[in-house]
This record gives sequence, structure tokens and C-alpha cells, in this order.
Amino acid sequence: MRLILTLALLLSATACKGTAAEAEGGTPVTAKGRAIDGDTVSIDIRLLGADAFERKQLCRTRSGCWSCGKASQDFTSRLLKSGNATIRLTNTQSYGRPVGTIAIDGKDLGQTLIGAGFAVPAIQYLKNDPARAQRYVAAYDAAATKHAGAHRGYFIDPAKWRRGERLSCEAPKRQ
Repeated sequence: MRLILTLALLLSATACKGTAAEAEGGTPVTAKGRAIDGDTVSIDIRLLGADAFERKQLCRTRSGCWSCGKASQDFTSRLLKSGNATIRLTNTQSYGRPVGTIAIDGKDLGQTLIGAGFAVPAIQYLKNDPARAQRYVAAYDAAATKHAGAHRGYFIDPAKWRRGERLSCEAPKRQ
């Protein structure tokens, strides 16, 4: 899942907590950024082990298709606004972006997304964290049992969707 994280510019943050020299001693993060305004930047972080539906992706129920990707994005946005995020980056990158885990007030964002039916576990990336892999699979099974989120009907796995597989309701209309 691609998550956009907004960070206050380093010097602005340290003006309240310490000097710029103290801030430079932190762990560096290498990522492409973009300016939100003059003193706020944004970087993208991909979640480790959770693959959420893409923003433009549709899912299907008996009554028709719905924007499960946009629902996933909105759900994540509400979670991020609801509390304080703790980010732990790995030493890996995906699609040119840092990969990490995020907890919001102590709750694992990936597990929460999977449990709400807005993401699927990507356990192939959790070989070094089998406990997290088990929690993610259990959250997926619980979401499927409760028919939560995309489990209300049918969906294409996000990885397959990115490779071009689509539901019939997403197929381009012929002229």
C-alpha cells in the first residue's frame, strides 16, 4: 500500500525541540518528496506486509461495483487523523519508496486495514516477522468471515489489479 506521510520540515520541528545540529543526528530516510507548502513536505511510504486496494480499483457485490480502492484510502486517512502515528522503516524500498510499519496509537495500521477488508496480507514480505504474518492472516480470515469491506463480494487481488487484471465492471467500454 502506498501511504503518503506528511512531515514538518526538519528545521521547523527542531525549533520547538532542539537545535538543527541535534536533528541531524537522527536516522536518515531517503525518499522523493514534494512540497505541501513552504515548510511542510510529503514523502511516500509503503506499508510492509499489507497490500491495500488501489485508489481507482473497484470491487463487486450483488448490487454492482463500488470504489473499494477509494474506500481504502478514505479509511486510512481517517485512521491517520485519529491519533499519533509511529513509523518504523525497514532497510528496503518498493517502487522507489521506503517500506515500513505504522502504528496509530499502538494499533498496527496494516493489520487494521486487513481486518476491515481494505487490504490483503502480503506475507511473502514478512518472512523475517512470522508473528506479524500470523496476525495479518488471522485479520484477513476474520474480515472474510464477517464479510467486511471488499469481502462483501468479489475483488481482484491488488497485485493482480496493478498488472492489469480487472473485474467485468471495470472493463473499458467499447465505442
